[in-house]
Amino acid sequence: MKLNIGIVGAGNFASFAASAFIKVAGVNIIAVTDINELAARKLAMEMDALVYTTYTNFLADKNIDLVYIATPPYLHYQQSKAALLTGKNVVCEKPAALNVADAEELIAIAKASSLLYVVNLMQRYNPLFAIVKDVIDQKIFGNFLHGFFENYASDENLDVQHWFWDAAKSGGIFIEHGVHFFDLFAGWLGDGKLLNAITIQRPGIKQTIVDRVQATVAYERGIVNFYHGFDQPKILDRQEMRLQFDNGEITLYEWIPVRMRLHGLLKNEQLEKLQAMLQPCEILYQDKISPTVQKVKGRFIDIIFDEHVTIEYGNNIDKQNRYQQMLKVMLEDQWNWIKNHTHHRIIDEVNAVQSLLVAEQAQAIAIKI
Repeated sequence: MKLNIGIVGAGNFASFAASAFIKVAGVNIIAVTDINELAARKLAMEMDALVYTTYTNFLADKNIDLVYIATPPYLHYQQSKAALLTGKNVVCEKPAALNVADAEELIAIAKASSLLYVVNLMQRYNPLFAIVKDVIDQKIFGNFLHGFFENYASDENLDVQHWFWDAAKSGGIFIEHGVHFFDLFAGWLGDGKLLNAITIQRPGIKQTIVDRVQATVAYERGIVNFYHGFDQPKILDRQEMRLQFDNGEITLYEWIPVRMRLHGLLKNEQLEKLQAMLQPCEILYQDKISPTVQKVKGRFIDIIFDEHVTIEYGNNIDKQNRYQQMLKVMLEDQWNWIKNHTHHRIIDEVNAVQSLLVAEQAQAIAIKI
């Protein structure tokens, strides 16, 4: 069986995604369209695909089974809707739309025709996602207490006229970027409810440019703070997220995490479980506080443990390979559903709406500074 993909939007990320998609056996990129015809022709040449200069003619190609949309956010709703109404499956880059109502309409259209509609919230396809989820579910470090995600991102390639700064086109940082991480933590901690939000205007600029935002979300298992700032030179770009538990913590690095650090108090059987999950890893054993019983107290409770350890797993060298692997596995997962609607996907259309709902609420209620 073959899956013929047509790509809408021929920017750098579309090219990156296309090179991951064609690693899936049976997948072909057969068509590309973009308002920038030169960009479309360049990507089409890389993929040995047809070029369409209009979206209408692109959608008229009956050989396209799935449309992959990699355009700016304000185009996602109309382009997804048009593709679905012509009977094509859709994988769209985040966000689904600039508001929840439009996203829900897309889901309804797709369901009415038994078509695939999904937003590429690919964070849950990272192998580290499943490892962290196992640690949480098995309570290896006890109960979850608190989490944070801090995104100190570069704006070096975002000039003052870039669509990213225009909320009418991007939806704002919460909607354009935050949905990835609202969904990621929901996968670990259950559904989330927004508690508060802040948006910060770049000082000294007459134009409306919100370059920093912050939000607090109460998930079923605990509270998480999110910060996104787009105000760094690229050389300083970095991301970090942490999950704090009764008896330890997990820290993940980069916005596509490939490296993490686990630190805490463990019984021998718990440490053995982690060693089995994290191969290969480096373990640093802290000095024992007692030659016999290791006992401390936290939250008014005695904590009995065997080892106080720090575990390092993964490395940043794998980042680009990990990113492509995530895209490949995401497409395989969604194609399996196209072939068999009983297949249970890691992400589906619900993820797009739930993450967008939190982002939309954050944008709506944010205190403006």
